[in-house]
Amino acid sequence: MMRTPLRPLARILEARRKGENPDTIESENIRQRHEEMRDQLRARAESRLLVLSVLFACAFLVVGARMGLLAATEPAEPRAQSSGASIIAQRADIIDRRGRVLATNIETHSLYAHPHQMIEPERAAKRLAEIFPEMDANKLAARFTDGKRKFVWVRRKLSPEQMQLVHDIGEPGLLFGPREMRLYPNGSIAAHILGGASFGREGVHSAEVIGTAGIEKFYDDVLRDPAREGAPLELSIDLTIQSAVEEVLSGGKMIMDAKGAAAVLMDAHSGEVVALASLPDFDPNDRPRPATEGDASDSPLFNRAVQGVYELGSTFKIFTSAQALDLGLVAPSTMVDIRGPLKWGKHRIRDFSNYGNELSVTKVIVKSSNIGTARLAQMIGADRQKDLFERLGFLDATPFEIIEAKGGKPLLPKNWSELSTMTISYGHGLSTSPLHLAAGYAAIANGGHVVRPTLLRQNGPQLGGRIFSEDAAAASRAMLRLVVSHPDGTASFGDVTGYAVAGKTGTADKPKPRGGYYDDKVISTFATMFPAHDPKYVLIVTLDEPQIFAAGEMRRTAGWTTVPVTAELIGRIAPLLGLRPTVEPQTLAGISLIND
Repeated sequence: MMRTPLRPLARILEARRKGENPDTIESENIRQRHEEMRDQLRARAESRLLVLSVLFACAFLVVGARMGLLAATEPAEPRAQSSGASIIAQRADIIDRRGRVLATNIETHSLYAHPHQMIEPERAAKRLAEIFPEMDANKLAARFTDGKRKFVWVRRKLSPEQMQLVHDIGEPGLLFGPREMRLYPNGSIAAHILGGASFGREGVHSAEVIGTAGIEKFYDDVLRDPAREGAPLELSIDLTIQSAVEEVLSGGKMIMDAKGAAAVLMDAHSGEVVALASLPDFDPNDRPRPATEGDASDSPLFNRAVQGVYELGSTFKIFTSAQALDLGLVAPSTMVDIRGPLKWGKHRIRDFSNYGNELSVTKVIVKSSNIGTARLAQMIGADRQKDLFERLGFLDATPFEIIEAKGGKPLLPKNWSELSTMTISYGHGLSTSPLHLAAGYAAIANGGHVVRPTLLRQNGPQLGGRIFSEDAAAASRAMLRLVVSHPDGTASFGDVTGYAVAGKTGTADKPKPRGGYYDDKVISTFATMFPAHDPKYVLIVTLDEPQIFAAGEMRRTAGWTTVPVTAELIGRIAPLLGLRPTVEPQTLAGISLIND
């Protein structure tokens, strides 16, 4: 654009020649130049206003379209979004049948270090070793000063007191990260049921809490499911009763000088496990490391009630007599030949004492005759016996809601021969867990129906298919009651005043790891149901290697060891279960009630 001079020389000379004022030319040029500049600025402003108008119009159209779209769609909850992989730290509580907390989360902090920000790393390492004795100051200092690390985990969780002590060190390179940790407020109570939890994926500001054993592991996905909105997992166990069972069982284990002990208390009609204990136990807040050598059962982590499979001895005899009654092969009063020893090939089956030439089926159970039970098993046959134990669930691991239950698979005979049939009838040759035995006795207690043990709270009875007839189950309960109440019974120490107890003892030689049996070590068991006239609960108590000096000699049989412990246990827990002491109903001889 050509710029017009304010005082053009040609026009100035022309104006002077004509006698005009040349300054008017400059004034006119200045006026024209200002008008041109004003026009240019106006045009520029108009173009900018046009562009802004278009932009505002587009923005209003977009907002209006979005508002119309939102108005036309169904409402939905917004979802929070975050960059990177999310760590689900929330974990639901576990509560007992009365709503008392068994496992919960608490807020805590982790401790980590940024070595490049540390001023005195050696001093910090020394002070940390004083606060945490398990740490090595030299190794910690080496990690802080090797020059290769920008981040060092020091400790995954801290107590408030430990956090304050670390804070007092005054080291800017020591930092804290918030997180949640699993807490078991009742310590070792129900430890084998709960199992334990630990940290999975970890970040500076959060950590994943995952189950490592027990029901924590079995229901890990459920407990971490955000869709449940933190709803607690309700178990069937009762914290008060669980505590009482563990306390009495621990005292009994000590008195009987036993290596280990286990107990299962189960509702005979719903399958709810109200208490389950295994000793020795542990504190899930400080879960020990699994054993890497030796016998697995020596570890406190080993759950004897579920993982432990044992030959449970004479407790199996009632299944044999019940099946024989159910099949119509015998009646309770049928006499059985018990002359011994009973020979099968090179094997001999003997009784604990000489009971004469014959006993009734009832007396076979009361006196616990191996020969008499083996005779009944011969009548039943291998196929029918195996079918019974299969329907009772004795041939497979129990589908129980703790991860260790998968390891409690029964040990079966390679060939279910006639000899196996006879020995299994009195509890040898088939190894099962106390939990299996509880389910089997529940079938007799509830009138003949199979039930499956469960750790979850149930709504009323959960009876499965029929195993025994009502008459066979009732007759079996009467026999079991006589085992306790009759002077000749093997469990005469098991009676509890006000609570009629029915049950069967079992003493089995303990097998050696490499075959054969110990001469002086046994597994003693007392399987019970109470109250006998209308059983509500089944209780199984097992002691590993018990012994007590009584009546002038060392005693190891269940009648002397497990039975007194079980009686004390029933006396303690029966009132807690809401069972009122009653006078046992009896039938008066020669008197019958006639309704007119």
